Amino acid sequence: MTTPNIQALEQAFAEARSRLDRALRALEPKHKGGEEEEWQAASADLKRLERELGLAKGEEVAVPHSWEPPWDAGAPVPHVVAANGRVFLVYYVSTPDPNWDGTYVNVVDPTSPEAMPLAVVEVQGCYCHRFGGPNDEVFHRHPLADRGLDGYGAYVVANSRWVAEHQAINSVHSMYDPKRWEDRRHFFLAFHDEVFECIATGFSVQTVQATFAEALNRLVERLPC
Repeated sequence: MTTPNIQALEQAFAEARSRLDRALRALEPKHKGGEEEEWQAASADLKRLERELGLAKGEEVAVPHSWEPPWDAGAPVPHVVAANGRVFLVYYVSTPDPNWDGTYVNVVDPTSPEAMPLAVVEVQGCYCHRFGGPNDEVFHRHPLADRGLDGYGAYVVANSRWVAEHQAINSVHSMYDPKRWEDRRHFFLAFHDEVFECIATGFSVQTVQATFAEALNRLVERLPC
């Protein structure tokens, strides 16, 4: 495997940052056309180089993870059900509104008696999880904000300090086996108002048409006593 040229990546990163600065300045005066597209392209290029440079240096990096189905950006209202090592996540699936013209907002009420498209996620091989803040308004201050985190979406945190911390704690056990940690990864799911994180081996996801109450009650019944 070729060793990444960190110096070359740092130079490319500096150039990408300069490009983004120019793109941002171009958004300020009267537009001539193409400014928005250039800003988006420059932002994507900078994020790509953030990840490449961080990985080359062995730093903690948020790498986008393929995920289906996508959650609603405005109101995914995620819920977590967990007990005795079994963890489930439920969220409202993004559903395009063909009539939406930008003049109104669809409000998702998790207490509604009407069935809606929900994703039911079972976390596989979950060692631990956490759920809560921050929300999207302060993502830019998250430690991963300049290490690949780019708003809503699913990520795997490479070189995770959280994983390293728990692995170090477990290493003092007489039966500790580092091989048991080889398949465990730090997943980071960024929603609108919450973040769900876990150290696990993977996920299984299915989509159901149900109310939140129905979906959650079914999951409670599946939890180990």
